[in-house]
Amino acid sequence: MPTPVRTRELKDKKRRGEKIAMLTAYDANMARLLDRAGVDALLVGDSVGMVMLGYANTVPVTLDAMIHHTAAVSRGTERALVVADMPFLTYQLNTEQALR
Repeated sequence: MPTPVRTRELKDKKRRGEKIAMLTAYDANMARLLDRAGVDALLVGDSVGMVMLGYANTVPVTLDAMIHHTAAVSRGTERALVVADMPFLTYQLNTEQALR
């Protein structure tokens, strides 16, 4: 099994001036392909609203939708670090709400 990418490794790559590959994925199949290709990190962006869910913008994307797509990407990934956006109004109001 491949060794998972951690934030420390990305920091070390940056310090050494190495390139970091980060691409967007919204489902397990794309995550699996990108992971096997050697991508360092996968972003589950709130752009899932427009790309996969048919919304005109990112505002209607819920935290539940982000959790759903992030879980799918995580299931398709063995090595890449998975990073997810927090959707609109999940952190803008105050720190306590963001942590909740």
